[in-house]
Amino acid sequence: MNFMNKLERKFSKYAVSNLTMYLIFGYAAGYVISMLAPGMLGYLTLDVYQVLHGQVWRLVTWVLIPPSTQNIIFYMIMMLFYYQLGSNLERTWGVFRYNVYIFGGMLYTILGAVITWLVMSAVYGDARTMGMFAGLQVSTYYICMSIFLAFAVCYPNMQILLYFIIPIKMKWLAYVYALLMVIDLIQSPWPRRIVMVMSLLNFLIFFLSTRDLYRYSPKEVRRKQAYRQAVMRPKNAGITKHKCAVCGRTEQDDPSLEFRFCSKCQGNYEYCQEHLFTHQHVR
Repeated sequence: MNFMNKLERKFSKYAVSNLTMYLIFGYAAGYVISMLAPGMLGYLTLDVYQVLHGQVWRLVTWVLIPPSTQNIIFYMIMMLFYYQLGSNLERTWGVFRYNVYIFGGMLYTILGAVITWLVMSAVYGDARTMGMFAGLQVSTYYICMSIFLAFAVCYPNMQILLYFIIPIKMKWLAYVYALLMVIDLIQSPWPRRIVMVMSLLNFLIFFLSTRDLYRYSPKEVRRKQAYRQAVMRPKNAGITKHKCAVCGRTEQDDPSLEFRFCSKCQGNYEYCQEHLFTHQHVR
């Protein structure tokens, strides 16, 4: 984490704010392309063979490929859900660390696709690998899943309505998804396993290899915010000049209040404008 702190101090000015919104816009563009010109998606996929032969734009355009669904209502609900998760993570971790998390997941996915291609080429040869790799479409599904898992770890007890009806805590939903991913990992062929593991490597590294994870928990973040607010307050914030002897209000309770001393009371008794003429005199 010391290395991460150094990177943040040096490169935080280059971090992209509201990164989740740009991801959602990219998905929306990919969804429109899939509806209007589905044949163009073949030129956007992460095909290592084509990248090595000059189509370098595939290293970026693969993030536009939307989840495989034709229901636009379900698609919009899921994108809104992931936007809320990503925005909350960005506020919890900070813009720079959230950028590292997302871009790290993309980089690991590309690295996983390259490793898979190299291994398959060595085992099966280039010609057969091209046909086998064509069926292995690399997408950002597991990157979105890593966002969900990260949010569940940070906010395990937050309750959501599954299908807008069933109340369930994030941690239980995360356990279910983790179990489904393990089953998918076991049943999938080894090329897909490599891509799956590499796509989720950012989650594994960030949470399993970080010793000071507690400093990014919501409780610790709130404690730091409260501390900063307390430090920014003036030292004499608790000292008041005026205080009503009847109601106890001060100028901090209402700056528009006026205070006067009563000449008929014995001692220094001060009253607000509401009790100056209605109080009982002290003898």
